Amino acid sequence: MDALQVITYTGVFVFAVTGVLKARTKRFDIFGAAVLAFVTAYGGGTIRDLLIGIRPVNWVNDNLAIFIVLASTIVTFFFKMNTNIIKKVIFLIDAFGIGLFTIVGIQVALRSGISSGYALVMGIITATFGGLLADVLCNKVPSILKPGELYATACLIGGSLYLLFLNYDFQSDVSMLIGILVIASIRIFAIRKKLQLPRI
Repeated sequence: MDALQVITYTGVFVFAVTGVLKARTKRFDIFGAAVLAFVTAYGGGTIRDLLIGIRPVNWVNDNLAIFIVLASTIVTFFFKMNTNIIKKVIFLIDAFGIGLFTIVGIQVALRSGISSGYALVMGIITATFGGLLADVLCNKVPSILKPGELYATACLIGGSLYLLFLNYDFQSDVSMLIGILVIASIRIFAIRKKLQLPRI
């Protein structure tokens, strides 16, 4: 198992947990939580694969990935926390999750022969569209559209930095780690300092 697969499965677990925690705030049953976990973990990657023509999409025939989603659902379902703690945990997990999936999306796109600019777009889609679909299913305004979130912006900055490192042949594993940490840090800092892009 190479570094990209490790990051991919870590991201799947992180986003699946985020999905289950979101389901808990809406008082879903365990089946609904599993569906939301799957959508959160695989929604962005599925859209990416469809856009760049990967067949079958990433989760088809991947038994380990399905097991990770189910295991995260069961573990999180029995791990009880109060609502305020859940919200904080969702935020922290999601911050690192979008970092993980941005790098994964970029790597998958580059390996499929996509140019760097569009690979960055694919990374942002991979990181954000699963959460977007999950928020829609929960009847919430998606975080990517809310002011003061810097959700996709964090992915854009960290992903661009990662591509810059690749262009200068910086060590791959270190580049991935730096990209992930930059994305998570920007996301956390933006929320704590209430930073936001100019409004229309």
